[in-house]
Amino acid sequence: MTKLSVNINKIATLRNSRGHNVPDLLKTAMDIERFGAEGITVHPRPDERHIHYKDVYDLKPILKTEFNIEGNPKEKKFVDLVLEVKPTQVTLVPDTQGQLTSDHGWDTVQEKNYLQEIIAEFKNAGIRTSIFVNADLKMVEGAKETGTDRIELYTESYAKNYSSDREKAILPFVEAALLAQKLNLGVNAGHDLSLENLKFFKERIPFALEVSIGHALISDALYFGLENVVQMYKRCLK
Repeated sequence: MTKLSVNINKIATLRNSRGHNVPDLLKTAMDIERFGAEGITVHPRPDERHIHYKDVYDLKPILKTEFNIEGNPKEKKFVDLVLEVKPTQVTLVPDTQGQLTSDHGWDTVQEKNYLQEIIAEFKNAGIRTSIFVNADLKMVEGAKETGTDRIELYTESYAKNYSSDREKAILPFVEAALLAQKLNLGVNAGHDLSLENLKFFKERIPFALEVSIGHALISDALYFGLENVVQMYKRCLK
């Protein structure tokens, strides 16, 4: 079964908007686990506009499921954080300074040498590695050369085109996932996956190991409640 990792950045954004501890990020993360999620994802950025670096340290000892930390390893502060916290998985994302949200994967060919070095550093520390890539066969082949354990397919284009032609939208992702499987790379996925498009994604890529979902899930929780929504997303993955 594909695991559901819930990205709690939006919970932190809501908390930060009032400068207090409501909602309580740590309690929410534990509740999300209790409601059935198999993982918690955070994506701290240098400006700490949502997840604070302190949050990451505070979360590690209380989480019982897989802890996934996303971010750009070209930020030394991020690398130091991951090596100190030692999460289950680190997902490397090529964000730029001030970027609103992740919007592209790694160029695994041009960045091959750098990625090999940083991935080796994380793996030597016993941390599973995943790198964010577009559904591009060349980039998947390049990912294999970096030594990463997994790739995370950047699914925005699938989500954007799902309603107009879902078969066409999913095709590059199926091809990329099959190639990754052939190369013995684990397949994760994330970005704009939702209750509308997740079930079909799972049906076409049943061997995906993990999806990381934040914005859509937290938005749905405003209507349906957090516990109910976690279960709704899990049903899409069965």
